[in-house]
Amino acid sequence: GRTGGSVVAPAATTNGKGKSSLGYELKMSQADIDEAVKGLPDLSVRVTMQAGTERAFTGKTVNGYGHDNKEDGVYVSAVSGLPLFDSKAKFDSGTGWPSFWAPIAPDHVREIKDTSIFFMPRVEIVDAKSGAHLGHVFNDGPAPTGLRYCMNAAAMKFVPRSEFEAMSKE
Repeated sequence: GRTGGSVVAPAATTNGKGKSSLGYELKMSQADIDEAVKGLPDLSVRVTMQAGTERAFTGKTVNGYGHDNKEDGVYVSAVSGLPLFDSKAKFDSGTGWPSFWAPIAPDHVREIKDTSIFFMPRVEIVDAKSGAHLGHVFNDGPAPTGLRYCMNAAAMKFVPRSEFEAMSKE
């Protein structure tokens, strides 16, 4: 990870209205981000705000689901609550981090070139609403995309499908 202060990327809007393709708000003020981070575990703050990485095979979501969780549901940002990944796109990559072959919606995540390891350029994935660091994407994933979104469990909250569907009807 990087050291120093917050390295959170400013959130971007994609359609000028500040709403995502699924109708979610994509704007979040710094004050709202600061408030959201207050209640998170230290590791989650280090991961999301300083681009840290949890140890392989140890990760838990902010609400206690393990990195290898196989329940049906949706992974949302621990900082903004924005839906990020559907469990239907999750696969066991053998890496010890939650891995997905696609985000729930392309405009819910943003890609940033990461050259923090000079011999290994990577593509960082951040929450499009808060700019919180989530992990990285690699091109060694399964069909249909060939991508592996390698995420930190500590940057997400798992919402069982029935709860998620009830929330999205509100």
